[in-house]
Amino acid sequence: MGRYEGDPEWDDVAPIPQDDGEGALAQIAYTDEYAEAMSYLRAMMAAKEHSQRVLDLSEHIISMNAAHYTVWLYRAATLFALNADIEQELNWVKDIALENQKNYQIWHHRQLLIDHLYPTISSEPRALQQLAESEISFMTEMFNEDSKNYHVWSYRQYLVRKLNLFNEAELKSIETLLRSDVRNNSAWSHRFYVVFSDPKNTTPGSRATEHDPKIPDEIIDREIEFSKAATFEAPQNQSPWNYLRGVLRKGGRKLSSQECFASEFVKIPEDGEECIRSSHALDFLADVWAEEGKIEKADEALLLLGDKYDRIRKNYWEWRRGMVKEEGVRKGLE
Repeated sequence: MGRYEGDPEWDDVAPIPQDDGEGALAQIAYTDEYAEAMSYLRAMMAAKEHSQRVLDLSEHIISMNAAHYTVWLYRAATLFALNADIEQELNWVKDIALENQKNYQIWHHRQLLIDHLYPTISSEPRALQQLAESEISFMTEMFNEDSKNYHVWSYRQYLVRKLNLFNEAELKSIETLLRSDVRNNSAWSHRFYVVFSDPKNTTPGSRATEHDPKIPDEIIDREIEFSKAATFEAPQNQSPWNYLRGVLRKGGRKLSSQECFASEFVKIPEDGEECIRSSHALDFLADVWAEEGKIEKADEALLLLGDKYDRIRKNYWEWRRGMVKEEGVRKGLE
């Protein structure tokens, strides 16, 4: 006898078993416990029942399989129908998330909870601050387990947008993560989002890859210096080089404005062996020199990358060489 079959609380329910169809080639081998619980949930869903016993049932199912999307959706619908304590649910979900690091459904459920809770506290600054602090503290726990967890970073971006966390505290929090791991490309990406999606300083709808004249020069200068400092810390880390390129693009500034900086990592004497401290700096300078019409210098940099400093991508660098030469011919520079 199963857990629910022998429970008087469920006597009024006729469970609906799994139906894989006649002659199914690949039936899923559910455990008896899971199969029974799901058969009772199907009955609840068919009856459109939202009750405490549904919440208890869904909790049991999630403890066995936290990736069942339909269970999470029906649990959320039940919570909202019962006007349940959302903060209590958020606390419960924390434990589930820590035990299931790569589970997307948990984070979608959490978004639904925040969306439902937000209208009731949107006019209460203190409540919003407490919610933000609680969520950031929770995400810090998650990042301690995996600082590049895609689902957590996606949720954090949603939270910044939802709670308007385009502020100094959020930037400081990201700086803390980058100090612990300057190679965390997810943290770099999030910083770019926070800085260049802030509605106070940016043009609505401005794409990440285009110049935004609304952004103040002091912000562009600050972000340039931030990326440069990180580059000195780890010259062969690609993330701050990419960030620098993005900042220059948003500020409408040419790559050549940072030629002197990139040259600190690259020495190519006319006679003797070159000294390359960063292949990314060499790549950056190749684009600078192409931008300036110095086709031979750009070609030499790309040749070095393909032959010596990034041989695994030799075909890519050869393609780049061809593009640079073609552009030079088009502009009459060769």
